[in-house]
Amino acid sequence: MKQLALDIGLFAGPTLDNFVVGPNEAALKHLVLWAGSQSKASTRSPVPTYLWGASGSGKTHLLKAVREALREQGARVGWLDASLHEPPAFNDSWAALLMDEVHLYNAEQQHMAFNWFVNAQTHHRWVLAAGELPPADLKLREDLRTRLGWGHVFALQVLSEPERRAVLRQAADARGVFLGDEVMDFMLTRFSRDLGSLMQLLVQLDGYALQTKRAITIPLIRSMLEDA
Repeated sequence: MKQLALDIGLFAGPTLDNFVVGPNEAALKHLVLWAGSQSKASTRSPVPTYLWGASGSGKTHLLKAVREALREQGARVGWLDASLHEPPAFNDSWAALLMDEVHLYNAEQQHMAFNWFVNAQTHHRWVLAAGELPPADLKLREDLRTRLGWGHVFALQVLSEPERRAVLRQAADARGVFLGDEVMDFMLTRFSRDLGSLMQLLVQLDGYALQTKRAITIPLIRSMLEDA
């Protein structure tokens, strides 16, 4: 089976509004409250926030959603994830510092993340970080690990299969697309069960169905994979 090439450009980017909250309401409320209007910037708490949970629990979605919310207010933010092998130096124009995939940071990334924390404290900037492990279990330098854990910490839970099915059904209905139970079963067993990936798959299936003027069925999915 060929690897599906997803057209990310057709997929609505992560926002706080389109985050499927499931059992993660407390974390979402905390981020919505913090990332409110820029007029509250002077009263925002600089206490850091750390999100942890398994892959697919929504960590990256929430970090990118906060980044987008702040950008819409005209604020600049610092971003660091494990793919950035030359992390940027701290910039005092940043309103917040966002660090994703901290459990994967190499020595240079850990050094820069610690530097960001020190500067964030000096300049009263907020740090929002995320990783797959709770702070106590992170295999990072001790000074960085302890800073990740001293503020607000939220454990994110992956949506259950019924919740993922309900979200997919709702998204399909919103696009005017019918997903039969057998198609839903196929999507959940043959592809990544991460909700973000499933939503992107739905977008591509909808586009392919429109292009070929066919309903979304298992044969259509197989055909799309062969054409990918």
